[in-house]
Amino acid sequence: MNKTDTVSIESTEIAAKESLHVIKIGGNVIDNSENLYHFLKDFESLDGYKILVHGGGKVATQVAEDLGIEARLVDGRRITDIETLRVVTMVYGGLINKNIVAQLQRFGNNAIGLTGADGNFIRAKKRPVKTIDYGFVGDIDENSINPGNISRLMEAGFTPVFCAITHDGEGQLLNTNADTIASALAVNLSSLYNTTLIYCFEKKGVLQDIDDENSLIQEIDPEHYEKLKEQGIIHSGMLPKLDNAFTAIACGVKAVIIGKSNDLGNIKNNKPFGTRLSKTT
Repeated sequence: MNKTDTVSIESTEIAAKESLHVIKIGGNVIDNSENLYHFLKDFESLDGYKILVHGGGKVATQVAEDLGIEARLVDGRRITDIETLRVVTMVYGGLINKNIVAQLQRFGNNAIGLTGADGNFIRAKKRPVKTIDYGFVGDIDENSINPGNISRLMEAGFTPVFCAITHDGEGQLLNTNADTIASALAVNLSSLYNTTLIYCFEKKGVLQDIDDENSLIQEIDPEHYEKLKEQGIIHSGMLPKLDNAFTAIACGVKAVIIGKSNDLGNIKNNKPFGTRLSKTT
């Protein structure tokens, strides 16, 4: 078998895979009932398999305050002591997750709300204490995701809705970054599906000018990304998100898209949506 034959077979195998969208939503969607309604309606309309991942930090902070529990953040990361873990488990795994599931059922989607502990889908390791003790925070590695179990769930007709709670396999729940969960799911399922990872947030995508919504950069490949960093166009909070995105692509994810939740329906309508990150443009 020559190199051309190998490429042809690989291309056929990729084409034969079912499509999968792994989508992560943030607080700008969760905290606004109208935005959430329209997003979930568009989410349901997407073809192929799909997985939704969510956090809910603002709601958790408000509930914690109502209960007299002080929220402690270091560089934007939540310190999860035992009382805070109870709150985020209730809010992420209960209030927010079940509201999303109920809304999806409304649109005819047979969604099922999950933590990483359910079905042993996502196992994490408690973050070791270095300069800061983050408490019951879980970190994910290459062995954390159980793609076989998740695949069987989807092929049985269910749409997984994962909150940002995982487990350590020893009976302990852990608070885990939702962006990281979404990326890990996409990477681990990319061998089974033609997988696209989508991060939905408040901007249209990666912008040439952060204050100009019309300055959307529609496509970025690794070479273009390096130039944008050198020019100072991409910096601060967007850097780790894009670094993780290109890592996911290098690990088998077809593409990563960063866009505005209100525009998700553009995918179904074959209209431009967000910034597309891929190996080549």
